[in-house]
Amino acid sequence: MPHTEREELTPEESDQLLLLPGGHPPLWNHMDSIGSVRLRQREGAPGCSQEGLPCPSDSSELVLECLQQFKVTETQLRQIQASLLGSMEQALGGQASPASAVQMLPTYVGSTPHGTEQGDFVVLELGATGASLRVLWVTLLGIEGHRMEPRSQEFVIPPEVMLGPGQQLFDFAAHCLSEFLDALPVDKEGLQLGFSFSFPCHQTGLDRSTLISWTKGFRCSGVEGHDVVQLLRDAIKRQGAYSIDVVAVVNDTVGTMMGCEPGVGPCEVGLVVDTGTNACYMEEARHVAVLDEDRGRVCISVEWGSFSDDGVLGPVLTTFDHALDRESLNPGAQRFEKMIGGLYLGELVRLVLAHLAQRGVLFGGCTSPALLSRGSILLEHVAEMKDPLAGAARVHAILRDMGLSMGASDAELVQYVCAAVFTRAARLCAAALAAVLARLQHSREQQVLQIAVATGGRVFERYPSFLSILQETVMLLAPECDVSFIPSVDGGGRGVAMVTAVAARLAAHRRLLEETLAPFRLDHEQLAAVRAQMREAMVKGLQGEASSLRMLPTYVRATPDGTERGDFLALDLGGTNFRVLLVRVTAGGVKITSQVYSIPEYVAQGSGQQLFDHIVDCIVDFQQKQGLSGQSLPLGFTFSFPCRQLGLDQGILLNWTKGFNASDCEGQDIVCLLREAIGRRQAVELNVVAIVNDTVGTMMSCGYEDPRCEVGLIVGTGTNACYMEELQNVAAVPGDSGHMCINMEWGAFGDDGSLDSLRTCFDANVDQASINPGKQSFEKMISGMYLGEIVRHILLHLTSLGVLFRGQQTQRLQTRDIFKTKFLSEIESDSLALRQVRTILEDLGLSLTSDDALMVLEVCQAVSQRAAQLCGAGVAAVVEKIRENRGLEELTVSVGVDGTLYKLHPHFSSLVAATVRELAPRCVVTFLQSEDGSGKGAALVTAVACRLAQMAHV
Repeated sequence: MPHTEREELTPEESDQLLLLPGGHPPLWNHMDSIGSVRLRQREGAPGCSQEGLPCPSDSSELVLECLQQFKVTETQLRQIQASLLGSMEQALGGQASPASAVQMLPTYVGSTPHGTEQGDFVVLELGATGASLRVLWVTLLGIEGHRMEPRSQEFVIPPEVMLGPGQQLFDFAAHCLSEFLDALPVDKEGLQLGFSFSFPCHQTGLDRSTLISWTKGFRCSGVEGHDVVQLLRDAIKRQGAYSIDVVAVVNDTVGTMMGCEPGVGPCEVGLVVDTGTNACYMEEARHVAVLDEDRGRVCISVEWGSFSDDGVLGPVLTTFDHALDRESLNPGAQRFEKMIGGLYLGELVRLVLAHLAQRGVLFGGCTSPALLSRGSILLEHVAEMKDPLAGAARVHAILRDMGLSMGASDAELVQYVCAAVFTRAARLCAAALAAVLARLQHSREQQVLQIAVATGGRVFERYPSFLSILQETVMLLAPECDVSFIPSVDGGGRGVAMVTAVAARLAAHRRLLEETLAPFRLDHEQLAAVRAQMREAMVKGLQGEASSLRMLPTYVRATPDGTERGDFLALDLGGTNFRVLLVRVTAGGVKITSQVYSIPEYVAQGSGQQLFDHIVDCIVDFQQKQGLSGQSLPLGFTFSFPCRQLGLDQGILLNWTKGFNASDCEGQDIVCLLREAIGRRQAVELNVVAIVNDTVGTMMSCGYEDPRCEVGLIVGTGTNACYMEELQNVAAVPGDSGHMCINMEWGAFGDDGSLDSLRTCFDANVDQASINPGKQSFEKMISGMYLGEIVRHILLHLTSLGVLFRGQQTQRLQTRDIFKTKFLSEIESDSLALRQVRTILEDLGLSLTSDDALMVLEVCQAVSQRAAQLCGAGVAAVVEKIRENRGLEELTVSVGVDGTLYKLHPHFSSLVAATVRELAPRCVVTFLQSEDGSGKGAALVTAVACRLAQMAHV
C-alpha cells in the first residue's frame, strides 16, 4: 500500500469516509434522501407506537441525529491515536497506569518464522471464535511456497461450561483433544501442542500464562489468577489418553502474525477483529521494562480492547455504546473493544434499529420481542445485510424472521445503520493500528516504515470493505508508513503451530550453539591450570631450561622513581611509519614533541644501510626543526621486531616481520647498525643509550605516573607482557641483587602443547591458515589479529549446521579476514541496539534475522571472554610470582597496559581484571592505560639508565 500513490483527502472528505453498500458516496451525503422515507402508522399492532408518527422531515432529522453519533472526525482519530500511543509507552516503561490503559503484555515470542520450520503440531484454540473450541493438526513442510492444509474440528462449548467451574472447561478441552486425535493415525507419545488462549493474560514465559480476566462471554470460576497452561496440562493428565507437551501458549493475535506467509520481509504486526479485537507487534526487548533484557525483540500483545481514556473516547461514545456497556457481562471494561469487536457490532445495530423503530422511523413504528432481545442480531447477520449485492434481500429475510414488517425504504435505511456502525469500528481500529505503527517507526528510527500486517478474524473475512476503510484511514493517519496487509492463514491456527515450531527450532539451535561455544567457556579449574602452567614455564625460561616462554632479559634494571630529569630523543620503528620524539622530563611532568616520517616500501625492502641512513636522515631533519642541531641527547630506540637482547644497548635482530625485509640486518646488532649510519652522516652526534621493546616501554611510561607499576602488558594486534624479576632468578645475567625487567614473549606460551586441551577446532583452523603454523599459540587465542578469524570460522560452522543465516553459505563469509576484530568491539558495545548490530553484519554482505544477530553477538562474546580470561590468567601468574619472590602476604602492584583490543573493546579490560582477582586473591592489582609507551616509554628507559649511571659514577 505505497502511500505515495494516493490522492490527499481534504479534512471534509476524511471526516466523511463512510462508504455505503455497493461503493456509494459517503453516508452523510445521503442524509437528505432519508427524509423521503414514507412512514405509515400501524395503530393497534403489537409493539407499535400509539402516538402520532413524525412527519418525513422530522424523520430525516431523527435518523441524522442518530447516525451522526457514529461519525468520528479526523481530529478525534488523531487524539485517540496519540492517547493510545502514550498509554503504550507508559506501559512499556513499567509506569503505573490507570485501569483504562492498554496492558502491553510480553508474549515471550522472540522470533518470527524464517520458512524452514517443519514438523507435525497439535493446536488447541480457545476463545478465538466465541463459544466454540477448535483442534487442528498442522504439518509444516519447511519449504517456501509449499504447504499442507491442516486438519481441524470445531466443538461447540455449552453455555453451562462457559459459565461453570474452570476445571470443567479444561476437562472439556482435553476431551475434545482426545476425540480429535482418536480419529487420526498418530502416536500417543511425544505430541507437541500450541495453545491459543485468546483472553487477557499475564505471561511469564512461552509456556506460562496467568489469566487476568475473562472476556467474550466466558466467566468460568477458579481460573482468573491461575496459569492456564498448567490447568490444561492437569486436564490432559486426568484424561490420560495421550502424552502431550504444551510447548507454547499464544493468543489468537500472535497466532495471526506468526501464521503470515514470509514475503519480502517478516510479518511483524498482527491485527485481529473477531469476537473481540487486539493487536500485537515485535518490540525491541530493551524497551520492555518488565523483561530487563537489552538485546533482541519480543512480541507484545497490546490488549487495546481495554483502552478507555474518557478524554478521547468520551466524545465518540454514543448513547447506544453506553446502553450496550450497561447490559454487558463486564460493565465499564473493554470499552474500546465494545466499539470494534464482532461480539458487539450486531448488538449496536440492534440497539439503533430498536431506537429508530420506537421513534417511529423504522418498521412502521413497530418493534418485536426479537428486536428487543439482547443478542438477537449477530455479526453474521450484519455482514449479510451489509453485502452490496444480496444485502437488501437478506435484510428482508433476517428482519422478517425477527417478526418485523418492512417498509419500502426500510432495507436501505437498515443498511445505512450497518454501514455507520461498521465504518466507525474500522476507523477506530485504524487509529489504534496507526499508534502501533508510530511506535514501531520511532523505536526503529526509520523515516519510512515498511511493514507487513497480518489480519485475522471474522470481521475481516466476512466484511471486505472493513479492510478498505481501515487501509484508507491508516494512510491518512500514518502517511510515513508503507503497510502491506496480509490475510492470516487458517484463522491463526497455523500461526499457533508456527509459534510452537519456531520455539522447537530455537531450542534445537540453542543446543547446537551451546555445544559449539562450550569449549570457549572456561571454568575456574581450567583458568587456574593455565596460571600454574604459565608459572612453571616462567621458572624454566628464567633458568635457561626448555620452555615456551623465552623470558628475555631487557637490561632495564629499574622503573622510574620520579627524580628523572632532562631532554631525551626517542625513536619508534614498528611499521611503515617511523616516529622521532623529543621528550622533556621535568618536575612538572613529561612534555612530548614528535613527528611522523614514512618509510617507503623500496627502503623497507632494500639494503640495511639504505634503511638506517633513511632513519638517521629523519632524525637530523627533526633536530633541525626543533633547534637541536649539534646537541648529543640520550636516545632510546623502540624497535618492535623480534630481538635477542645482550645489553641495554645491544639487540640482535632475529627476523624481520610486518613487511620489512632489509638485507644484511638479520643476525646483526640493531644499535650497531644505527651507530654506523650516524657515523656515515658527519657532524651528527647521537648517544644511543637503550633499545626498547614496546611492552617494556608501556611499563615504564605508566611507571613514571605510578611507582608501583612493575608489569607491562600489550593486548592489541599481538600480545606480550614484561615484569620486574629478582636478578638472582635470571640465570642468563650475572648478579644476585637488584631487579631485571623480563620480556616474557608470552605470545609463544603453549607452543610446547601445554594449551592443547583448551584449543578448539576453530583455533586449529586459524593456526593452519596463519603465516606461522604451530607458533604463537597463546597470542592466537588472545590478540586482535586472530579473534575475528576465530569468530568467522565459528559462524561458518554454525551456518553449516543450519543454525545461522538459514543454513545458506555466503561467499563473503568464506573470505579470510573479512570479519575484523574491531567488529567484536562494535557488536559487543552496550550502546548499540540490535538493529545497529544487524547493520554492521549486513555491511559485510550477511543477510540475517534478529535471531542471527543475537547468536553472532553470543559468538563474539564467547571468543572475546575466553581471550580476556586467558590474558587474566597470565597476569595472575606474573603478579603471584612477584608476590612470592618478595615473600609478601599481600602484594599491591600496578600493570601498565596498551593495545587497541584492551582499550577499545567494551568489556575486555573488566574481564581481565575480574579474572586476576579470582586467580590472584592476595594481590591488589591496578590497571593503568599507557600513553605512548613506545615513544614516551623509550625515553623513560633512557632517562632511568642515565639516572642509574650518574648514581654509579657518584
